[in-house]
Amino acid sequence: MENNQPIIIKRVKRFAAGHHGGAWKIAFADFATAMMAFFLVLWLMSTATPEQKIAIAGYFKDPIGFSESGTPFVIDLGGSPQLAPERTINPEVKTEAPQEKIPIERDTVESMAEQVEQERLELLLQELQNKVEENPQLLKFKDQISFEITPEGLRIQITDAANRPMFDSGSARLKPYFEDILLAMADTIKAVPNKISISGHTDAKPYAGQGDFGNWELSANRANAARRALVAGSYPDAQVARVVGFASSQLFDHQDPFNPVNRRIDIVVLTKKAQRAIEGDQPPAPQPTPGAGAPGEVPADPNAIPPGQEPLPAHELRQKLNLFDDGGVKDPTVPKTGS
Repeated sequence: MENNQPIIIKRVKRFAAGHHGGAWKIAFADFATAMMAFFLVLWLMSTATPEQKIAIAGYFKDPIGFSESGTPFVIDLGGSPQLAPERTINPEVKTEAPQEKIPIERDTVESMAEQVEQERLELLLQELQNKVEENPQLLKFKDQISFEITPEGLRIQITDAANRPMFDSGSARLKPYFEDILLAMADTIKAVPNKISISGHTDAKPYAGQGDFGNWELSANRANAARRALVAGSYPDAQVARVVGFASSQLFDHQDPFNPVNRRIDIVVLTKKAQRAIEGDQPPAPQPTPGAGAPGEVPADPNAIPPGQEPLPAHELRQKLNLFDDGGVKDPTVPKTGS
């Protein structure tokens, strides 16, 4: 008897191991980021001061109240956030009152400013000395140039020499090498903001000439010639506080009034105190009030013409005032001799 039972064959399909997707990696990265942020917040809260915690809480409660504070950041590591009283809606949030500024006395401020200014002048002195040493053109005249710190400021003194005069005899015309000295110093002097004073000096030898031109006018002309040379060397003319002539009233060598070193030009880099005194910023001296003198005495008018002296005509007055040109006296018959 034949067996007619069907034969059933089962074939199992095996799947090879393959890629299951990367969604879990993204989820894990998000989780790690969240945990890092969480621990960062915990660290910030543990290191924040109570004032910073109050400021952070106030910011999240009322961001508008902090919109006009000194910083737009939640945590200001460089300052102290303050609430805007007129904008805040949380009056219960309070911060510590800002500390009052400690007032500094005016004398202390002036003393500190003078100390800084003194250091600046000392640095300028060293720079000028180095310039003289390094410049071969200035090194030849080293014995005629001196520097000194005085109560008025840094004094730069350029003296005459018997064999190397700065000016022609009786003239305000600069010698070429003296112009080079001033031009070389102009750049260094203008590096400081202090103003300068320029003064001219002569020896005691009288000016041999006619008219009203003498050593006073000659010394003033020479000081003004030095000013023009500095301005030509790019020194600002507005930084010149005073140009004055002293004639022979302030001799360098009192033992020998005719010594050539008495003929000199002084350039003083002024301190602020000396500058204020020159420019008249000091309080004016009290003026005598009428009636303060002897009884019945009438105060004299400072603009009154002395008795017996008539006012000069306009053309004569202009001639007498026109004394500060390079030529000094306009009359060609007057010899230009003197200190």
